[in-house]
Order: sequence, then C-alpha cells, then structure tokens
Amino acid sequence: MANTKIDDTDRRILNVLQKQGRISNADLAERVNLSASACHRRVQRLEEEGWIKDYVALLDPRKVNVPATIFVEITLSAQADEVLEAFEKAVARIPDVLECHLMAGTADYILKVVAENTDDFARIHRQYLTRLPGVAQMQSSFALRTVFKTTALPL
Repeated sequence: MANTKIDDTDRRILNVLQKQGRISNADLAERVNLSASACHRRVQRLEEEGWIKDYVALLDPRKVNVPATIFVEITLSAQADEVLEAFEKAVARIPDVLECHLMAGTADYILKVVAENTDDFARIHRQYLTRLPGVAQMQSSFALRTVFKTTALPL
C-alpha cells in the first residue's frame, strides 16, 4: 500500500468525510471545489492508500441502552510478552469494551467500557473483567457527563 503525501484538497475531503461520511460525491465535490469526477478519483485513491480506513454509523448510546461510560485502568502482574498477548487477546473478546489502550505511566492499559448502568457494569466486571489474565490491579472511573467527543482526527 503506497502511502503518498496528501495535499490541501485531500485534507479538505478528509475533513468533510470525517464529519459527514454519507455526503454524496456531488455535494463533497462542491464543498471542496472540485469536479465530481476529480473528487471521486481522489476519494478512491485515499481509500486505496489507506488514508480512509472505513465508513461507519455512530450510534446514540442512549438509544441502544448503554449510556454509561466507564474507564478502567488495568495494571498487570508482569510485562512479559506472553502476559501482554494473553491479556490483549482476552480483552478483545469482551463485547462491552469499545477501546483498549496500552499505556505508559501508572496503568498498563486503559479500557473504555459502556454499560446500561452500575448494575450492568457490575455484571461486566464479574463476568469479564475479573477473569482477564495477568491482572494485578483494576480501578474503574465512571464518566458523569461527556463534555466533548469527536471521532475526527486533526489534519
């Protein structure tokens, strides 16, 4: 996969698509001041080169009954490759975990978990989190309110 540089027009395309993934090619072309065919070719190239990974629908957590967001800091008992691999493989199978990040600092990993409420999180904790391999310590923090959230990366 070639990873060529992008220009300002490509950046404008990517900025629009990050916020409006379902925009029509004609509307996108107008927004970035290109012909529809030139815009389509650029989007195809950006997809082929891996600048655009995928297109998704972002769901409302309240509508799907998982309005609670919990951040879980995990400290492992060891840093050996096999411990890290076993943990990462197991955590990837938990349906309620949206993100898992290997960290530098006091925690080894931070998980972003969604739940219906505190009772539901207690179920997730009992059923999944306490069974993760290699865990020495776990600390959970409930988000009280989402002040700001975006999926758009700065370009």
